[in-house]
Amino acid sequence: MSAKTTPVSALRTIPGWEDASIEELPGGLTNRTWLVESEGRQAVLKIDDGPRAAPFSSREDEARVQSNAAAHGLAGKVLYANENVFLSEYVDGEVWSENSLDDDANLEQLARSLRKLHSLPLTGRTFDARQAARGYAARIKSADADITRDCLQLVESMPRLQNLCCCHNDLVAENIIATPSVRFLDWEYACDNDPFFDLATLVAHHRMSEARAHYLLDAYFGGDGRHWRQHLATMARFYNALLWLWLQARRAGD
Repeated sequence: MSAKTTPVSALRTIPGWEDASIEELPGGLTNRTWLVESEGRQAVLKIDDGPRAAPFSSREDEARVQSNAAAHGLAGKVLYANENVFLSEYVDGEVWSENSLDDDANLEQLARSLRKLHSLPLTGRTFDARQAARGYAARIKSADADITRDCLQLVESMPRLQNLCCCHNDLVAENIIATPSVRFLDWEYACDNDPFFDLATLVAHHRMSEARAHYLLDAYFGGDGRHWRQHLATMARFYNALLWLWLQARRAGD
């Protein structure tokens, strides 16, 4: 956390939140996070060590994308953002777990929200998987060099993105919340990408069975998912390679 920016000093600059109560929340891999409350309103405060760089969006860009998503019922409202402080509406609901993806009704509701997300206007920033993979690989010190090389080659061999749309890019179950409509949390990676990256994250990250993956595809494509199974499988391999590099780079930094 920045020596100059504390929760108290950050909130003093945000009208209406100067005297908010503050409770630190667990988690936060790249920032520290607090639940703050003022006059019956709750919000989530995030403070970074400094301005964010790729593969993250800047906090200002994140605020713009999330605000647009919030206007369509897909996210909490952004209350304040600068280059290292982010305050957003606390979203009350049931945060999903991996088991939530076993329910047919949940997948159907998730698919509807994903279609809305992917129909939002382009953000103007494109996900650069090659840059992200090279950055992760450069930080890896002790992992198997052959696996690192293979994962990096797989990412770099993927065709250039064609069917760009607004994507969340971090759709792990913990970033999905039922309010009861499905909304999404933590938009820090959000930018333009292939919509199948979001679908592949759901499938590969949670090790969904082939049957569950096909059900999700059918729900997303209105019953016509079978034509897209191979593309999803290809994108899942791509996601797994990128995830392995990220995990090893994170461990190298611990």
